[in-house]
Amino acid sequence: MVYYVAAIVLIAFVFDFINGFHDSANSIATIVGTRVLSPFAAVLWAALWNFAAAFTSGELVAKAIQSGIIRTDIVTPNLILAGLLGAIAWNLITWFYGIPSSSSHALIGGYAGAGVAKAGFSAITWGTKWIQTLSFIVISPLVGMFFGFVLMVAVYWIFQKMAPARVDRFFRTAQLASSALLSHAHAANDAQKTMGIIVGLLVSVRPMMAAETGFLHHLYVPGDGIPLWVKLGAYTAISVGTFFGGWRIVHTMGSRITRLRPVSGFAAETGGAIAISVATHYGIPVSTTHTIAGSIMGAGATYRFSAVRWGIAQRIVWAWIITIPASAAVAAVSYWILAAINP
Repeated sequence: MVYYVAAIVLIAFVFDFINGFHDSANSIATIVGTRVLSPFAAVLWAALWNFAAAFTSGELVAKAIQSGIIRTDIVTPNLILAGLLGAIAWNLITWFYGIPSSSSHALIGGYAGAGVAKAGFSAITWGTKWIQTLSFIVISPLVGMFFGFVLMVAVYWIFQKMAPARVDRFFRTAQLASSALLSHAHAANDAQKTMGIIVGLLVSVRPMMAAETGFLHHLYVPGDGIPLWVKLGAYTAISVGTFFGGWRIVHTMGSRITRLRPVSGFAAETGGAIAISVATHYGIPVSTTHTIAGSIMGAGATYRFSAVRWGIAQRIVWAWIITIPASAAVAAVSYWILAAINP
C-alpha cells in the first residue's frame, strides 16, 4: 500500500505536468499571437514565472481543494487516483481537439465524481467553496472581460496622442511584464490545486505512514500543512509542463478568438492576471483558461464587437459547461474499476 500511495503522488505530479502542458496557452497565447516572442522563448519565459510563484503564493486554494469539495473522512487512495484519472482523461481529450477547457474544473469534477461513486451525493460538502467554484465558472470570464476591456479603453485614452508605431514599440516591451504577471498568477492558483489533492491523500493514510523510515517517511504529514517537497514538486511539474507547451490550444487562444496586437495583448494579459490574483488571494479555485479567454474577448471587443469570433467563443463555453460532469463521470467509472481490483 505504501508504494501504491507513492505511485499516486507521482500521478498527481503527472496531472500537474499535463495541467501546465494543457494551460501553457493561457500564459503564452497572447504574446505569441502578437509576435512579441517566439513560441520557444514564450514557453521558457512562462515556465520561469510559473516556478517563481512557489516562493510568493499562499496555500488557501490548496486548502479549499483539500477540504472544501468532498468529505475528508471518505478519502482513500483509490478515490484520489480515480479523481486524477478523470481529470487527466478529460485534459487529454480537450488538448487533442484543441479546446481550451479548464484543468481546474476537470480536477474538481474528477474529485467530486470519485467521491459520489464511493458515498453517493452525501460525499459532496455543499457550501462556500462549491458556491464560489460554480459561480466563478460564469464570473471569472466576465471579470477577465471587464478588466481586459477597461484596460484597453484606458490605454486608448492615455496614448491617444502618441504615434501608433511608438505605441506598438512600447507595448511590445510592456507585454513581457504582463505575460510574466499572467504566468505567475496561473501557477499560483493551479499548482495549489494539485498540492491540495496530494495533501488530502497523505492525510488519509497518515496512520499507515507514521512508522515508515527513510525516503518514504516524507509521505507522513503530521498536520494539515503542505510539506515543502509537495509545494516544490507541484510548481516544478506545472513549470515543466508549461515549457513543453500546448501548441494546439495556443492557436485557438492566440489567433482564432480575435486578432491581437501588443497593446491588446498587454491589456488581455494584465486583465487576466488581476482577476486570477484576486481569486487566489481569497482562496477561490478558478479557471485560468476561463479568465484569460474572457480578457482576450474584452480586449478584442474594444476594436469592434464583431472583432471577436463569437462562434469560437461559443464552442469554448460549451466545453466549460460539460467539463465538471464529464470528468466526474470518467472518475466515477475509474473508482468502480479500482474498487473492484483493489478493494
